[in-house]
Amino acid sequence: MVDITASMVKELREATGLGMMECKKALVEANGDFKAAEEQMRIKSGAKASKASSRVTAEGIVVAYLTPDTKTGVLVEVNCETDFVAKNDDFKAFAKNVAETVAKHNPADVAALSEIAISNGSASVEETRKTLVMKLGENMSVRRFECYANVAGKLSSYLHGSKIGVLLEFTGGDETLGRDLAMHIAASKPKSLDASGVNPDEIATERRIAIEKAREGGKPDAMLEKIAEGSVQKFLKEVTLLGQVFVKAEDGKQTIEQLLKSKAAKVVAFKMFVVGEGIEKKVEDYAAEVAAAAAAAQG
Repeated sequence: MVDITASMVKELREATGLGMMECKKALVEANGDFKAAEEQMRIKSGAKASKASSRVTAEGIVVAYLTPDTKTGVLVEVNCETDFVAKNDDFKAFAKNVAETVAKHNPADVAALSEIAISNGSASVEETRKTLVMKLGENMSVRRFECYANVAGKLSSYLHGSKIGVLLEFTGGDETLGRDLAMHIAASKPKSLDASGVNPDEIATERRIAIEKAREGGKPDAMLEKIAEGSVQKFLKEVTLLGQVFVKAEDGKQTIEQLLKSKAAKVVAFKMFVVGEGIEKKVEDYAAEVAAAAAAAQG
């Protein structure tokens, strides 16, 4: 039997990122063969990741990253199962490294990203994810990313805590304007830059609802279309960035469009991620579970 030293365990831990006890156990089982132990741990890591893959990942964080020259910017959402893991330093470091990887390689999609060697590491993004799943005991996933690469204008980003992130490309203005615009987007959550980006079905729905409400209110048929158009325009002002009132407007009236005009600036594009947005979370009703168990025990 080979003597498993602390330095051997430390070396394997540094190579795999897994716990000391797991590393020691793997070395004992491999009779001190480092490569065999590392390979076995990677296999187990993948198996554990596969078992966890069916569990919903609706928590997590959003990370923003700008390259030092501020010509490439990235927004990434990385998910996990609980807010506890979302606050873990290793999880946050993984998300940051993923963002840097996207900025460096600008992959086509998440699938392509998963095969790339992660920044500040040696394994691929997917291998690193699997290792972290084994270490932290939760399923996790790189859900989505946005990359504005080699832009001609300027970039700004804003994070509201770690749950809402905004990436903004603009021209004209200065850093303060860029940050103010990104903060406004995080607060007001516009659907698009202007009316051309709003889903036509949503506009049609607003128009239909306005007509029916006006009709039920006893308005004459000749006025219905005009009333509906007014409602649609109000809706578009509320959901488009250019139509919204700037959250920091001193007069409470200045729109983003007016703000940009006063600064000789223009918004080229923006993207906002909200952690877990659109993911159906499982709601646990523990009281109902206990009641059902009690009833089953009695019956």
